[in-house]
Amino acid sequence: MKVTYKEKQIEVEKGTKVMDILKQEIENSVNPIIACNCNNEIKALNFDVNEDTKIELIDYTTMEGKRVYIRGLIYIMAMAFNELYPNISLTVNYQLHNAMYCDISNTKITDDMLKNVINKMREIVEKDIPIMKIQMTPEEAERFFEEKNISNGKLQLEVKGKKDISIYKCEEYYNYFYGVMPITTGIIKKFDIVKYRNGFLIRYPSRTNPNELTDFVETKKLSSTLSEYADIHKVLEVDTIGKLNQKVRDGSIIDYILLDEALHEKKIAQIADNVAKNKDIKMVLIAGPSSSGKTTFARKLGMQLRLNGLKPVTISVDNYFVEREYNPKDEFGNYDFECIEALDLELFNKHITQLLNGEEIEVPKFDFTEGKKHYNGTKMKLKSDEILVIEGIHCLNDRLTASIPKNKKYKVYISALTVLNIDSYNRISTTDTRLIRRIVRDNQYRNYSALHTIKIWYSVNRGEDKYIFPYQEEADSMFNSSLIYELGVLKDYALPLLKEIDNTHPEFAEAKRIATLLSYFESIPTKDIPNTSLIREFIGNGIFDVH
Repeated sequence: MKVTYKEKQIEVEKGTKVMDILKQEIENSVNPIIACNCNNEIKALNFDVNEDTKIELIDYTTMEGKRVYIRGLIYIMAMAFNELYPNISLTVNYQLHNAMYCDISNTKITDDMLKNVINKMREIVEKDIPIMKIQMTPEEAERFFEEKNISNGKLQLEVKGKKDISIYKCEEYYNYFYGVMPITTGIIKKFDIVKYRNGFLIRYPSRTNPNELTDFVETKKLSSTLSEYADIHKVLEVDTIGKLNQKVRDGSIIDYILLDEALHEKKIAQIADNVAKNKDIKMVLIAGPSSSGKTTFARKLGMQLRLNGLKPVTISVDNYFVEREYNPKDEFGNYDFECIEALDLELFNKHITQLLNGEEIEVPKFDFTEGKKHYNGTKMKLKSDEILVIEGIHCLNDRLTASIPKNKKYKVYISALTVLNIDSYNRISTTDTRLIRRIVRDNQYRNYSALHTIKIWYSVNRGEDKYIFPYQEEADSMFNSSLIYELGVLKDYALPLLKEIDNTHPEFAEAKRIATLLSYFESIPTKDIPNTSLIREFIGNGIFDVH
């Protein structure tokens, strides 16, 4: 076989493992190599090469590398708990700053327990035990799960047409994990476990500093919001895909759709009430990452504000860009339209101050083709019962409204903070939910392919990391726009688009990963979704005209 690595071709025997072909490169890498990309598919390092293959090595500094590391780390943690405390009910809930929040539902967590677990984990790592992938037919798997009394992994049996069912084995410990795993426990070197709230955090390095654990940055508001939603859905018994699928099959899903919609309305009403009861507040600022549902949220919040006697008035930040010649450029020499310096902050603050003082302004209209602001005689003045509502990526950053006193501003952070898990150990990433939303919306309303959306997603995330996430704790309220049932709805829209991407594209690995995730869901028909739902912003036919 011919193997291509960094434009160099190597001839190897059929069936040779990647780890043997590139042994020297793996050993000499500055950052630990944890997996590989073979013909645009993510594979373990012990993957057998059986055709001409282009190989890229994956280390921890990549998104996929970090995913593999976290899977391996949680596998080792679950293995340690199983050996020391086999009767506990452990759940990996959600991600916080370079950590996963976990809890135990049937036993009190003690310092000694966590100390014992981390010592056992270090022992497992030190032994450098192989983690082996076992594949079975559905019939063999059904018998295997029954004999071993294993529940994690059974969800694979529900996927129509799935021929290979997999599970991972390490010594005599078996568990299912969604995605590629490290080939040995010895790869997982940096981690820690600390008590946190009613559970604990399992910590791991950042992608930018893979060889050490940095200080944990607590995000109290984000953690509280996630915890509240997770607790609600545990009580409702729809916290995993398997439980959600059962509600679809038994016909009770409509109740849970309505409950989730009611939860959204309740939270939006609470935010509006908070704004209305503080007479000093004159403006609401809304920010959140891509595909959070900001537009629908703003419309719904506006309705609730009107019920409180406040009429929302919007002003578009997009009309306040600096003239093109003054727009900063990024490290590649391209105009950086996302940085806050791309906005005419002086003019924006001047106009906001005048509006809040009851003065009239002439609102500019920015022409993106010319790269200039124009004044067309559009006037604006706030009445006594009106309140400004502004949406934009910099709305949580006080530099945007530096001249406005803090007591006059109310900031809202919105994101789709997913609390649905695949099972006890495999969580669904918030970023994945937003990506699926965006794939569907981009195709529905912008005629973009899934390939286009996945291609730009890294750049979108990079902007969010720089301009949105660092300011999320500045929010006065957080709104979780996720809906527990939404991936069952989005599945039938997104899957055909993802399957258009073949392995000739570098984006194939990501498309395949997302498609596999969606395949686990029972489809939920759109006819059951209210036309007021926030998810209508992505699938269409909603009552709010947001496109």
